[in-house]
Amino acid sequence: MKLRITNARRRLKAEISQYVIESLPKEAEVTRIRYEGPMLAVYTKRPEVLVDHPIVAEIVSTLKKRVVIRSDPSVRLLEEESKRIIEEIVPREAEIENVSFDASLGEVIIEAKKPGLAIGKDGAILRDVVRRTRWRPKVLRSPPLPSKIISGMRHLLQSESKERERALRAAGERIFRPLTYDVKDVRITPLGGFQEVGRSAILVQTKESNVLLDCGINPGSADPSGTFPRLDAPQFDLESLDAVVISHAHLDHCAALPLLFKYGYDGPVYCSAPTSSLMTLLQLDYLDVLNKQGTLLPYDQKDVKECVLHTIPLSYNVVIDIAPEIRLTLQNAGHILGSSIIHLHIGEGLHNIVFTGDYKYAKTMLLEPAVTEFPRVETIVTEATYGAPQDVMPSRVEAEQKLVSIINETLDKGGKVLIPVPAVGRAQEIMLIVNEYMRRGLVKEAPVFIEGMLSEVTAIHTAYPEYLAREIQSSILGEGVNPFQSEYFTVIEHPSARREVIEGGGSIIMATSGMLEGGPVIEYFKELASNERNTIVFVSYQIEGTMGRRVQKGVSEVQMMSEEGRVEVVKVRMKVESIEGFSGHSDCRQIVSYVRRLTPRPEVVIVCHGERAKCNSMAEFLGRKYGINAIAPEVLETIKLK
Repeated sequence: MKLRITNARRRLKAEISQYVIESLPKEAEVTRIRYEGPMLAVYTKRPEVLVDHPIVAEIVSTLKKRVVIRSDPSVRLLEEESKRIIEEIVPREAEIENVSFDASLGEVIIEAKKPGLAIGKDGAILRDVVRRTRWRPKVLRSPPLPSKIISGMRHLLQSESKERERALRAAGERIFRPLTYDVKDVRITPLGGFQEVGRSAILVQTKESNVLLDCGINPGSADPSGTFPRLDAPQFDLESLDAVVISHAHLDHCAALPLLFKYGYDGPVYCSAPTSSLMTLLQLDYLDVLNKQGTLLPYDQKDVKECVLHTIPLSYNVVIDIAPEIRLTLQNAGHILGSSIIHLHIGEGLHNIVFTGDYKYAKTMLLEPAVTEFPRVETIVTEATYGAPQDVMPSRVEAEQKLVSIINETLDKGGKVLIPVPAVGRAQEIMLIVNEYMRRGLVKEAPVFIEGMLSEVTAIHTAYPEYLAREIQSSILGEGVNPFQSEYFTVIEHPSARREVIEGGGSIIMATSGMLEGGPVIEYFKELASNERNTIVFVSYQIEGTMGRRVQKGVSEVQMMSEEGRVEVVKVRMKVESIEGFSGHSDCRQIVSYVRRLTPRPEVVIVCHGERAKCNSMAEFLGRKYGINAIAPEVLETIKLK
């Protein structure tokens, strides 16, 4: 069987190569054709001939595959000479910060503060770079704020370009293999995150392919067996896994991903570009937190690096092949920066699955609302974090006004406002709100202290303004005004500065983590909890089992570990407030509205990512109200869709 498959693959590759060579003009001088991840790479001695050539678009349309034109190594100019020409071609106003080369792919990476000027009108400058250097230019935006993660990832990809090339070629060979079976028998198996919040993981299977959607942990699980997805399930075979798709960077959706590479996975990971950066940051921070707690590490930094080398970042609305009969498209989910709704097109119209991940069906100051229109949808898998009938959040305006009231009331008493925030999403939303209301004089002016990963995460936000709300995009790109660099914000860069903040006057303190499960917020909470003048404000969901959930419920004291390793009791006398209106999740009404407005209307709704009662309640309501086949399966309950 293996020999027959290999021969079939060779015939298919030969047929595709022959078609491409015969279609392209001879003066392009094609030297080789090979698969690189989801793309068909055409190497040529005269790449400038094919830049914007209409025949390339025709080939893409005929083969239904993405095509990239690369130069043959023999015709590329030397790197130093190419760099000189690029700096000569690109206007100084683009503010180039770095030019580097990836010889394995024939790409020159141009990092500029104003990438639009480096690209030129209708890509004119890029075409000139190709013509004069024979390198394929790739323009990246330099973050307005320095980002160690983005810089480190770019360096890793360039220093490990040979390994990256190998991984892409291996993925390409697997994606474009000929079909062994007829396209049918579509099944999904929840490996985590069903009738629970945390460890999200869904296995999508056909007779031919296996794709994993998300691979997270449950940070609030007291039982180690409930921390990670059920990768021990008989349905899951690591060697047969074709691809992993990550919806967004929160740990309950991506923190278990490096485990796959630790145990031998060598395939591609797909996600949005911002998710790739944020995911790497949060995975490394997760290891750091576990290490400080003295907990056995489930994987190490080497496994996180493997994730980076195997990740293929995608833009929204781009359709790619990820298996012989499965195509993937990512759309905006409105939850956090780069969060994606995953659309899988299986077979030639056989079945279409939409997995929402976490989503917000409402516009916020930070992001646009989740997308509702798709080419085809038969099955939707929707979250139900706030799926109970009583889970109705206040409007965003009401939430903002409540926060303003709490801050002003606390500052008037000479107290401090402690806001535990997830590093990604709610933190940036609250920063924008505080800055806007202080600027307008509606919030009493006071220092706003930022600590934890917030500075790094915010830098990543500014590196991808095209993923933010239109108003923020316009402010950063059009007006050159970055609201994340407000004069009101003070970054705490070292723990030694905390004492001055704690002993100082009224202030607002934003620190990670959002559930009081580690991070610098713990130290602030220890010192501020016993003072009745202070207020802690929860602005994000608190998973059951976390200390944040216990404090939110009103406990009078909590046990915490001292610096000497002893257990100490901390009295909770500070005021405790919760504002659900800032959640990045949709509330009950928004979930129902999203499913109702989804175009086209799905045949099956599968409810996940919520406590058992909430999942069941949402499924029952959708089925009764709209006559849709709505179910809320348990973990390991396989559902046959086709």
